[in-house]
Amino acid sequence: MAFIVLLAAAAAAIALVLHHLLSAQKKRSSRSAGSTSYSLPPGDLGVPVIGQTFSLLHALRSNTDDQWFRARIKRYGPVSKMSVLGSPTVLLAGTEANHFIFTNQGLILTQTRALRSLLRRSILTLTGDDLKQVRSALQGYLRPEMVRGYVGKMDAEVRRQLKLNWVGRSTVNVLPMARSLTLGVICSVVFGEEAAAIVDALATDFQQLGDAILSFPVNIPFTRFGKGMRSSAKIREAITKFARKKEEEYSLLLSQDEGCTTATATATTSAATDFVTYMLLLRSRGAHSLSLADIVDNVMGIVIGAHGTTSTLITFMVRHLANEPDVLAKITQEQDEIAGRNGRDGALTWEDVSSMKYTWRAALETLRTVPPVFGSFRTATKDIEYQGYLIPKGWKVFASQSITHMDPRFFAEPTKFDPSRFEKRSSIPPYSFLPFGGGPRMCPGTEFSRVETMVAMHYLVTRFRWKLRFEDEAYNKDPKPTPVFGCPVELELRKTPAI
Repeated sequence: MAFIVLLAAAAAAIALVLHHLLSAQKKRSSRSAGSTSYSLPPGDLGVPVIGQTFSLLHALRSNTDDQWFRARIKRYGPVSKMSVLGSPTVLLAGTEANHFIFTNQGLILTQTRALRSLLRRSILTLTGDDLKQVRSALQGYLRPEMVRGYVGKMDAEVRRQLKLNWVGRSTVNVLPMARSLTLGVICSVVFGEEAAAIVDALATDFQQLGDAILSFPVNIPFTRFGKGMRSSAKIREAITKFARKKEEEYSLLLSQDEGCTTATATATTSAATDFVTYMLLLRSRGAHSLSLADIVDNVMGIVIGAHGTTSTLITFMVRHLANEPDVLAKITQEQDEIAGRNGRDGALTWEDVSSMKYTWRAALETLRTVPPVFGSFRTATKDIEYQGYLIPKGWKVFASQSITHMDPRFFAEPTKFDPSRFEKRSSIPPYSFLPFGGGPRMCPGTEFSRVETMVAMHYLVTRFRWKLRFEDEAYNKDPKPTPVFGCPVELELRKTPAI
């Protein structure tokens, strides 16, 4: 009897809390809607706090999110309200909506509490002037002229990873191997000569940190977030040690040259072999005012942001090529010609990567069919009007790439894998294809990702052949597309390898 009474009391308390939250939510919506002549978008916010969160998460984990979005669009139109992760959210659809989201200054990138706790003051969490400073620095570090100098490092690391994890194996799980490869590549650039030691020591921690980004921020040891926080602390400690060493080396350089000027620092910026030294050089020029702790946070953000998306692209490119022999044959022809010019031991060059036209079109088609990021959340910093509807200050705005990527108005036969559709990029409507964002908010790592992917695919295609162990293997989004078994393949060396 006592248990029944307790259960009834708990149910009554929950009902009271939900009633209070619903009333507060209605009052907030009424105040916002009453402040202008515009009305809120159609739709519903669902149960307070919960809203459509569980429904959307289920769709993501069952890979039915595109159908989920289209069902709401069919019911409410291209602008509708819902509630996700406890926040009133406006779902937008279409090329006009994409343009609006990526160019409107009243919308800022939304970050979860988990991400802010895990990465603190990184490019993935900063806003305002701090974000502008870091973004400008990162754009410089990853600009095409700089990436050109990274090709040799990428080539060496990809070869090392393939020899370590692929050669001599009859089966390989592509996703974890792709993650290891891309982590090694970004670290070889960011950490320079000390990359291998850092990767070997922290590979598992980087993966746990990445897995925790969209977790519930409850710091209990056995939870995904708890594991992520422990990994974050371990990674931060190791990178801080590395950064202090680089700061000491840089201070010694300045002390040895008392006449070191801004011009001297500017001239040596391009010679920086790691991201920490690069940021210290920029700070000496007055380009930013970030502390060493901020620089460490941004190193973590760059590594997490760079290797997760590219490893997804490589994994699904391998998967597509296993099912598309004609596409694989064209890529092989292109890559064999490049390998033939360089010889077996010749490293790839910037010119080689630039000539991989068809291979990159296949990569773009992979990004269209399986975007590494399922959507983009923004927060309104003020009341905003869109197509006659009010988006109140503090509300979230969301758009999913698949809505336009799989729209037959923009891409004929959208379910067909056809790299030729990217032969003329000018024929693709603006803001219909957004794997790297759009407008002024384009991902600064786009060129780096392209080169890294091309180097990896060159050696995979010229050295190996593979067959999917599970041809119909499903994948979910957690949050990135993830094959349920990791995309295992039967692997063999090419009988007549080009290199």
